[in-house]
Amino acid sequence: MTPSEITPEEQAELDKALYDALNPLASAIRSRQTGQPPERMWDADPAEVALSVLAAWKVIDAEVRRLTGQAAATAGSYGASYEQLGAVWGITRQGARKKWPDAVSRPAAATAGNRTLALFGGTAELVRSPSGDWGWTGQGADGACGAAADGTHYASAEEAAAHAGVFLKEHTLGIGHRS
Repeated sequence: MTPSEITPEEQAELDKALYDALNPLASAIRSRQTGQPPERMWDADPAEVALSVLAAWKVIDAEVRRLTGQAAATAGSYGASYEQLGAVWGITRQGARKKWPDAVSRPAAATAGNRTLALFGGTAELVRSPSGDWGWTGQGADGACGAAADGTHYASAEEAAAHAGVFLKEHTLGIGHRS
């Protein structure tokens, strides 16, 4: 028996708890469908009663799927991987990703979102750090190399691009700023 399998006694307790939860819901659904009071549910045609029970199970099934998704997202927010979610559910990592596509957030790679800026005949690369800040390195048209000052980080790619653009403008061919 695997740790997630349940004993026959636990199965019997679970069945009883589910039926105890189901009966009031099935009675309420049947009452809405027929206009009869819930306590008279079992006095109806057996097929109609069985369909009311099936409708109640459908509601419970949807609720269990919703709560399952919440549990997967909670596990993912605490660092569980799709491989771990799949193992618990008895499916593959890919199956878990398909079942709960937003459960596990993957951190963006350090190079994700890097951009190249070409201005005034030079280029600069805007680089996003693992912390989410931005910096830049560049080479002007005159061959000069530059970068954001040591320890300088920008809150957005646009801000880094503005500073890189100033550098590139100062280092155009024949017009470069000389120190």
